[in-house]
Amino acid sequence: EPGREEDETIATGVASAIAGGVTSVACMPNTEPALDSQSSAEFVVQQARRANLANVFPIGAITKGRQGNELSEMGGLVQGGAVAFTDDGTPVSSAEVMRRAMEYARGLGKAILSHSEDLELTKGGVMHEGAVSVRLGLKGMPSAAEEIMVYREIALAEISGAHVHILHVSTAGSVDLIRNGQKKGIRVTGEACPHHLTLTDESLRTFDTNYKMAPPLRTQADIEALIDGLKDGTLSVLATDHAPHALEKKTREFDQAPNGIIGLETFLPISIQALIEPGHLDWPRMLGMMTIAPAQVLGIDRGTLTPGAVADVTVIDPDVEWTIDPTRFKSKSRNCPFGGWKVRGRAEIVMVGGDIKQRKSPFA
Repeated sequence: EPGREEDETIATGVASAIAGGVTSVACMPNTEPALDSQSSAEFVVQQARRANLANVFPIGAITKGRQGNELSEMGGLVQGGAVAFTDDGTPVSSAEVMRRAMEYARGLGKAILSHSEDLELTKGGVMHEGAVSVRLGLKGMPSAAEEIMVYREIALAEISGAHVHILHVSTAGSVDLIRNGQKKGIRVTGEACPHHLTLTDESLRTFDTNYKMAPPLRTQADIEALIDGLKDGTLSVLATDHAPHALEKKTREFDQAPNGIIGLETFLPISIQALIEPGHLDWPRMLGMMTIAPAQVLGIDRGTLTPGAVADVTVIDPDVEWTIDPTRFKSKSRNCPFGGWKVRGRAEIVMVGGDIKQRKSPFA
């Protein structure tokens, strides 16, 4: 919303967030029309206030209509409540346009969030390019398609002095590029998503469209590199990349089905399974990547429990065991690859601005 309300509305999206223990969401501008003006950002803020559940911070489009040609009304977007800029869902193919966007964003004190993908290399691709795609006879999307654009964004951040944040990092090469950029003092940060930490391209053998996403599921070696990146701080943020699609869209032929999965209501337990249970991260580190770090990237006054901070609080039962059932989700969509998984950890009490929005435990 706006547009494609059959997939998700702002009201169902924030309900899904609260169910997953998420008190604040930053929504992407890949709407119809795109969030490329002050009024469009204000609309999202107003709809979120009506829903009165999770905080919603709009991310403004970098270019008008997300077409990659003309810069959006970046100053107006900030006045309307936008906290960063991206054309997420598609990259900004023109390096010159992206350079100018970074320069404007730096002047506004906002980050550029990059969906790093070379569309010429991924055209027609439906999964990761590798041994599995060859065996399945499916056109792949090579790791290089992501890494080429990550390299470009880091180079542009260096000459512009802007802060660029790489969304949904999926390859070992991207992690290395971000790490090297940080060593040079370039303002680049990156994030990982739970599905890229737990699932590989082997899942596509079933031709289940719930495993179809962009960037695609990669290899076990990529998973290990992402985890190493989280452990050494190269990747500072954990994010959901929540991308709802109605059932009638996800049940199309595999090559016609849209990319993306929902992630808000599985964010916590899948992250626990991927990072806490194997001992890769401890609780403070993981929770910081879900709260403090994304708030810092976006420059918003959220994510901490310091005295005087906004009382956005999630109380977690780390030991409760449950089975993921997407039919019971608050999200309007059901495109989840984790249905039937037995997991541990759940948000029991969720407060936003000091008001309790969810209370699952009868003893709380």
